[in-house]
Amino acid sequence: MSLPKQELFDRIRRDSWQQQLSIRAPSRKYGVHRRLVREALSSPVPTPRRRAVRTSPRMEPYKMVDAWLRADLEAPRKQRHTVRRIVARIEDEFGEAIPYPTVRDFVAARRKEIAAQAGAPVEAFVTRHNALGADAEVDFGDVYVDVAGQRTRCYQFAFRLAYSGKAVHRISRSCDQQAFFEGHVHALTTLGGVPTGQVRYDNLTPVVKKVVFRNRSREENPRWTNFHEYYGFTPFYCEPGLRGAHEKGGVEGQVGCFRRNYLTPVPQVDSLDELNARLAEFEAKEGERRVGARMRTIAQDFAREVGHLRPLPDDPFATGITLTPRVDRYGMITVKMCRYSVPVRFIDCKVTVTLTCDDLTVYDGRR
Repeated sequence: MSLPKQELFDRIRRDSWQQQLSIRAPSRKYGVHRRLVREALSSPVPTPRRRAVRTSPRMEPYKMVDAWLRADLEAPRKQRHTVRRIVARIEDEFGEAIPYPTVRDFVAARRKEIAAQAGAPVEAFVTRHNALGADAEVDFGDVYVDVAGQRTRCYQFAFRLAYSGKAVHRISRSCDQQAFFEGHVHALTTLGGVPTGQVRYDNLTPVVKKVVFRNRSREENPRWTNFHEYYGFTPFYCEPGLRGAHEKGGVEGQVGCFRRNYLTPVPQVDSLDELNARLAEFEAKEGERRVGARMRTIAQDFAREVGHLRPLPDDPFATGITLTPRVDRYGMITVKMCRYSVPVRFIDCKVTVTLTCDDLTVYDGRR
């Protein structure tokens, strides 16, 4: 009979007390050694199994690897030993090839031990408690859509309130600055207000021109600065790469969760406007969901939060950009590396172009 050790102990103790059995009887009944029966009668809790200390005999002659790992604590981050580099050094300096998995397992264990002995700081995380209407998170994610029968790679914009988890989505053909701004305008209008705290972002090209790695400073795109000052919220830029993903983990998970639950299988629509109209129904269903172990649903938490948002400006921000290309001798204009035809009577003249996320409009004066 194969039983968990705790359950086996309970049965042995119960049988011995109720039936006044000898040591030998439970031993025969459960097929275990008499020593285990005595252990069960002496303690209701099994003794924890001692784990054997695993050694690496193959690495014993190469203890200098410890010295290399200690030196790495003071070395620049990009010039520390990788496992592959350690394998190469052992082969170069000692003329023996050690299997990569052997060195990998040894280094994985010793690196932690050496860091602990040296008192190196350990990476830790602090749970963030969000205030009502204060913070939000923004992200873009890829999504494929069959638009008029043609599979198209599109981008899902997500704006998520940190307290309630209420998220607003918009799908566009690009993730450029116009799509970024239009996603914000749509999200803030749908939510009915502006967060009073920080809105967390990756270091996206439409937003950040230059990252200052020594601190949290960023050189912002001037038009983006005008946008967030117009709406009165404060952007917060996460650390670049994977190190910053946890700083807006809510929206990182939201993008994937929404794609798996509402955009799978691949949506088939005649236009993106049709799909964006459906997103409101999907977001209403999301409102019935509970985040983690919370007592209230997303919709119930948002009902408490919406009153703490800052009011919107009277007019939305003009998201489109205006350009003045010249018509070439073929009756074409070039806008962001794409060419468009205009009437030939405008050859060698300048026209005014208004470019939004989905539309390009060419004007001759006001026409």
